[in-house]
Amino acid sequence: MNILLILAHPRAQSLNAAIARVCHETLTDLGHAVVFHDLCAEGFAPLLPAAELHRAARLPELIARHCANLTACHGLVVVHPNWWGMPPAALVGWLDRVLRPGVAYEFLPGDSGEGVPLGLLRGKTLLVFNTADTPAQREAEYFGDPLESIWRNCVAGFCGMARVERRTFSVVVTSTPDERAAWLDEARRVVADLFPAG
Repeated sequence: MNILLILAHPRAQSLNAAIARVCHETLTDLGHAVVFHDLCAEGFAPLLPAAELHRAARLPELIARHCANLTACHGLVVVHPNWWGMPPAALVGWLDRVLRPGVAYEFLPGDSGEGVPLGLLRGKTLLVFNTADTPAQREAEYFGDPLESIWRNCVAGFCGMARVERRTFSVVVTSTPDERAAWLDEARRVVADLFPAG
């Protein structure tokens, strides 16, 4: 399988980066072809320029490459922290600029954009790993777990992705080395279960 792996965290020593490394290693060991983008390390510019808004816009080479990576993949793995109930700006910008009409979705003829789109990423699997400093119960009861809605409904549902899995590891700020090691082991298991060797 072709797997697109996206990391959005500014620190190379972060738990997020360690999760991404484990994902990459596991997928490679299972025989998958992995395209990896560390958005922060690459300096991905999150601002969606007006010139890219139109479906037929001429895209910068970098954005066109990311769109091609997304179209060609069978699975998308995303690793990011929960910041303010959202992904970091680099990842939000990636969604804005890469999940484009004609790439990730399209509206049916006669629909000017007010209806329900046809997702073009059918058959693809989305796996999201998040880290958080909020306990899971408080996240669910107080905040309503906005990341679940973003990934499952707003991204996967809108773009037609067939399967969505998400894991949150928390509380990171007070975690022990043993807890972090267990989270990395869990990440390995989840990746292997979702993307078994061909």
